[in-house]
Amino acid sequence: MTDVSLFESREFGGDREGPRLLITAGIHGDEYLPMLAVKELIDRFDASLTLRENLQGTVTLIPIANQAAYERGHRCGLDNIDLARVFPGKPDGNPTQQLACELSDQIRKSDFYIDLHTGGTELCVLPLAGYTLHREPSVLEQQRQMAVAFGLPFVWGTSADLPGRSLSLAGDSKVPAIYVEYLGAHRELAEALSGAAQSQTPDHPLVSGCLNVMRHLGMLPEIAELPPVACDVVEDERPEAGHMQVAHPAPTTGFLVSHVELGQSVVEGGLLAEIVDATTQTTRQVLSQQNGRVIVIRDYPRINQGDAVAVVVESGKAE
Repeated sequence: MTDVSLFESREFGGDREGPRLLITAGIHGDEYLPMLAVKELIDRFDASLTLRENLQGTVTLIPIANQAAYERGHRCGLDNIDLARVFPGKPDGNPTQQLACELSDQIRKSDFYIDLHTGGTELCVLPLAGYTLHREPSVLEQQRQMAVAFGLPFVWGTSADLPGRSLSLAGDSKVPAIYVEYLGAHRELAEALSGAAQSQTPDHPLVSGCLNVMRHLGMLPEIAELPPVACDVVEDERPEAGHMQVAHPAPTTGFLVSHVELGQSVVEGGLLAEIVDATTQTTRQVLSQQNGRVIVIRDYPRINQGDAVAVVVESGKAE
């Protein structure tokens, strides 16, 4: 493994003692709004002496964790390995494993961690803050509080038994951690083109959310602001509950016709989508496997057999 860092980071901190917070974006190379949000945070700390002087503790900001995937404009780098499936990585492994190893070192030396995501090129996710259902009560409660403090409308706790994730590594290291999902597909493009993550009033939710968590952790002073966003908190211990890429798999390859919207309530057996074969024009239906709320949809014309069509969070699991 080379001595040269595999990603660029910026660290801000001073003489005032406090937590060590790590914020990453770009674990996947086609998730752009988080990259812009972290860049905005870097620009603000660079530009504002007051912000730096008020900071208690240290914040480390990594705007593009997976540079190879970003340059490719793809979820994965050139080795086609998903970085979010190989933590803690290997120092002498393939390029993605080496990158995971270096990022793991950053996570282990932090006190708290935020990992920012979107649905990427093809998925669109209801804005949410998520965490794993850590077996240690003190870690779990800190994660719950961080997720709620972020200020998005939905909070999702899921199984801790999803190996290879950045949050899995954080959990093994007893570092309280949350991940954030915010839209994706053409909706992410529209927000990025509008300059949504750049300085503006009000802040983009990804920017304000990170600052909210820093205030919650006592790293920044509280400010007078509007009441926090009311959020639904749902916890689901099923082993695959947090694995978005396997929910409601497509039975065939073809053109996707979605019949639901983000946030919509559905019933078990309700129609989520139809898949039309481009050659034969035959149609296959994808039905909801449970009652609940749609929090992820595939927002792309083509779908391959086995791809996730939608994610439905089961009703009756709210805290």
